Amino acid sequence: MTELLNKIGQQAQIAAQTLAQVSTSTKNQVLRAMADALEERTPEILAANQADLADTTGLEDKFIDRLTLTADRLAGIADGVRKVANLSDPLGNIERGWTTDSGLEISQKRVPLGVVGIIYEARPNVTVDSAVLCFKSGNAVILRGGKEALQTNIKMAVILREVLGAFNLPKDIVQVVAETSHELAQQFMRLNEYIDVLIPRGSARLIQTVVAHATVPVIETGAGNCHIYVDETADLQMATDIVINAKTQRPSVCNATEKLLVNATIAPDFLPQIAQALSSSHVEIRGDEQTCQILG
Repeated sequence: MTELLNKIGQQAQIAAQTLAQVSTSTKNQVLRAMADALEERTPEILAANQADLADTTGLEDKFIDRLTLTADRLAGIADGVRKVANLSDPLGNIERGWTTDSGLEISQKRVPLGVVGIIYEARPNVTVDSAVLCFKSGNAVILRGGKEALQTNIKMAVILREVLGAFNLPKDIVQVVAETSHELAQQFMRLNEYIDVLIPRGSARLIQTVVAHATVPVIETGAGNCHIYVDETADLQMATDIVINAKTQRPSVCNATEKLLVNATIAPDFLPQIAQALSSSHVEIRGDEQTCQILG
């Protein structure tokens, strides 16, 4: 397993050196081609996803929902890739600069990190999201997802890699670790020679495990508990629509809303309105004493 990871790491480092020199226009062309390829090959991706879904014994419904892809969800993933293409290039910007008393000009400029490792669970959209964000920012990426989504992750990575090859770029800019054992995951977290930063995406348990065991520098991400605040100046119907969408569109994902904070000035008007809308969507409300008084 160590030999496998070392090979993947070496390939990523070589690919990262080439990617760092790629122009913004080329990167955006590649990203749009990736989006088109994902849509064109939807049947292949859905077939791989069905193979992953063939055995979901013991998995919770919310876990299965995160794992499941549909044509609509894939279209959303492809649309997300196009949005990344439309973003400004983060590289090359001068953040700040100054001239010393001796006349030496010093500037702080954005450059790629190099090789980014992503360790995540059973959300196959993370494979594409992570790959394209790293690509846009000039970084090669090594993806280590959960075993539950392995076939889907591999298929999507193959498609992205084929697009890279079509543009004469190193396919190893994007790599998926096909071995999903815990032993390899532990080694992955300690691949200091090749990985410049490690990002865990998933449950609090996964994030805590990575933070506790990794020797590679880690960017610690959040594990949910998302808030919406409704100010006294808010359009109440717009606020209602936003809350309903954020809570009920896909409750299983980590960015679904869990906390609603309402300005006390508008609480008597807004809380009954939002309570009725949430109740219609079978959402249980747990409020503080003042909220319970207003809602009876």
